[in-house]
Amino acid sequence: MAAPASAVPGSAAGLRAGAVRFPVPAGARSWRAAAELPTSRSLLSGRRFPGAVRVGGSGGRVAVRAAGASGEVMIPEGESDGMPVSAGSDDLQVPALDDELSTEVGAEVEIESSGASDVEGVKRVVEELAAEQKPRVVPPTGDGQKIFQMDSMLNGYKYHLEYRYSLYRRLRSDIDQYEGGLETFSRGYEKFGFNRSAEGVTYREWAPGAHSAALVGDFNNWNPNADRMSKNEFGVWEIFLPNNADGSSPIPHGSRVKVRMETPSGIKDSIPAWIKYSVQAAGEIPYNGIYYDPPEEEKYIFKHPQPKRPKSLRIYETHVGMSSTEPKINTYANFRDEVLPRIKKLGYNAVQIMAIQEHAYYGSFGYHVTNFFAPSSRFGTPEDLNHASNNTLDGLNGFDGTDTHYFHSGSRGHHWMWDSRLFNYGNWEVLRFLLSNARWWLEEYKFDGFRFDGVTSMMYTHHGLQVAFTGNYSEYFGFATDADAVVYLMLVNDLIHGLYPEAITIGEDVSGMPTFALPVQDGGVGFDYRLHMAVPDKWIELLKQSDESWKMGDIVHTLTNRRWSEKCVTYAESHDQALVGDKTIAFWLMDKDMYDFMALDRPATPSIDRGIALHKMIRLITMGLGGEGYLNFMGNEFGHPEWIDFPRAPQVLPNGKFIPGNNNSYDKCRRRFDLGDADYLRYRGMLEFDRAMQSLEEKYGFMTSDHQYISRKHEEDKMIIFEKGDLVFVFNFHWSNSYFDYRVGCLKPGKYKVVLDSDAGLFGGFGRIHHTAEHFTADCSHDNRPYSFSVYSPSRTCVVYAPAE
Repeated sequence: MAAPASAVPGSAAGLRAGAVRFPVPAGARSWRAAAELPTSRSLLSGRRFPGAVRVGGSGGRVAVRAAGASGEVMIPEGESDGMPVSAGSDDLQVPALDDELSTEVGAEVEIESSGASDVEGVKRVVEELAAEQKPRVVPPTGDGQKIFQMDSMLNGYKYHLEYRYSLYRRLRSDIDQYEGGLETFSRGYEKFGFNRSAEGVTYREWAPGAHSAALVGDFNNWNPNADRMSKNEFGVWEIFLPNNADGSSPIPHGSRVKVRMETPSGIKDSIPAWIKYSVQAAGEIPYNGIYYDPPEEEKYIFKHPQPKRPKSLRIYETHVGMSSTEPKINTYANFRDEVLPRIKKLGYNAVQIMAIQEHAYYGSFGYHVTNFFAPSSRFGTPEDLNHASNNTLDGLNGFDGTDTHYFHSGSRGHHWMWDSRLFNYGNWEVLRFLLSNARWWLEEYKFDGFRFDGVTSMMYTHHGLQVAFTGNYSEYFGFATDADAVVYLMLVNDLIHGLYPEAITIGEDVSGMPTFALPVQDGGVGFDYRLHMAVPDKWIELLKQSDESWKMGDIVHTLTNRRWSEKCVTYAESHDQALVGDKTIAFWLMDKDMYDFMALDRPATPSIDRGIALHKMIRLITMGLGGEGYLNFMGNEFGHPEWIDFPRAPQVLPNGKFIPGNNNSYDKCRRRFDLGDADYLRYRGMLEFDRAMQSLEEKYGFMTSDHQYISRKHEEDKMIIFEKGDLVFVFNFHWSNSYFDYRVGCLKPGKYKVVLDSDAGLFGGFGRIHHTAEHFTADCSHDNRPYSFSVYSPSRTCVVYAPAE
């Protein structure tokens, strides 16, 4: 599973340490509350009561009243004599709720606010927080038959698909019967690993292949005989450590821990599989598991409700470590303070964070995960944050001394190209581990979804290696399909969407498996989106050719060639293209000229003019036609000129080939955001165009519009014209021809105006379009459209027109 994506801690909501914070506008006048809330649940106690959200350890409830409104809004009262409210405070702090509830009316509290209109804001926050505490239930299984109504070609593979669905339903039934349902089953972290109670610490580990096990660490001076564990019939080892005489934890917070096992392959010390934090000491290769249980006052308390999923998904893909402008590993704190404001200003509405889960090799981009429940310690602590590795020292590989513990044995369990292991998705405890892991990141850190990378390697026993998928359905539904892996994907999507309806899942599948992005209840695999991976491949293919060779119909076909009703996230270039040895779109277009001719105080070369123009056009047409979501890797929005080269030492491959290092330098492992900010460089215009793209999509929502019509794909003129919603997009890919009075077909009559122009001076263009010009439609059809209007279309430009308001 890939690193968690979307919103980051600090922008999501949560209840922790018994406290809820309601934001209150500063510098406002006091008011008294109003409006009755419907029947709800106590935010923390979980007990039902009529009327409103209320609580009272002192036999009361707090009523907040506002002038000019009706009814009451009830908010929790703490255990102390009064609610801690100070005039001019930015937040109203509500302490932990008491178990005892009362219906008696209690004290009246004045809150600083801007007026009675803020009652709705308080109501909304209370309702959202109350909703988060409702029992979470995964919906029952459906019949899985709707996919056959949506695609009649699937009927020829009904046996396979119904067999797949029967496996899924049987697993759901078994989990219901033996584990109390997916909701309980997915809370494995409350049973396995380290769990603190009032009496002490319990540690459990599933290691059926081990002959003996002992918990060792700083707390017992690494004595393997001090705390030996016992094993049950399911291969689960367990030990309970009582509190110290003074009531303190038997394992100090922040101390190192490992489990020592006698295994078929010898004695080994392993980091606990469910560890929440692990660190690599300076100068050491192996990681150390860390017992992480900070005092309550150090734990981060989420302050805001989790956001609703956006209809149009605009993703900014990031990597915390390389997000600094300086040659260093950046931190979670600096990322929050320096990078998130930048992303928001650009207009993206989702953040995908790579390399969050702990991974031994920094240069792996986070793909070789070693500790699945631990956020990467390179960037800070778990509080700072609020594919499996082939590493046998730190990860799950060979954990209990066998080759078949969490993974398949033999070639089915090894991905030779990626040097990684593949899980045994048919194993009960593997399912518990993986499903619990998905829930952990949503629950503990309030992430809003996941991008699952390399899903093709899971879904087929050949892992998609040396296989050319042609679109023939027999390639997807046959003996080469790993039914266990597909059923796991159905289960994890079921879990995520059942317990967290606003969460988003995106799958990276190069095969194009039908039903991949359809609901599980309908018979699909359950992803919300699939990555439209053909698009960046097409742009690389075209960029290797001359402009004269570009086929307009080929571009449109690639962008729109996706399965009906299965949503896609499109992107013009992948993060892999930014790595050393590959090329970004900007580098394909401008090459070495980027280093000498991007300053505005010197003339641009033809390569620079061409590159900046096409960079903007490629991004906008990809967003316009490529899918219902859009993704950009950080820095590419302004054509980042440097590749990514992770710090590395020289190495000798098994075949004897010598690979030179870079002196472990971080100089090329960063993002030069300062280049995009500099108003004396041409990168600034490319950045501003990307911001304008996001703003246009935010205003018009064209990516998810129901109306799309491509009216022109003219090979000689090199023109592409299409409608998305109310907008009309006009692309001129010709390298030299500009067209006066070029007729553009449209659906709606009236007056049209320019709402985005890639040739504007702000975007590094030549300013050939007059934005004040009004374009009136004529009652003459054109390109099979009922109306049309005339435009001036300069070479290598894209212009978007909208009905004038």
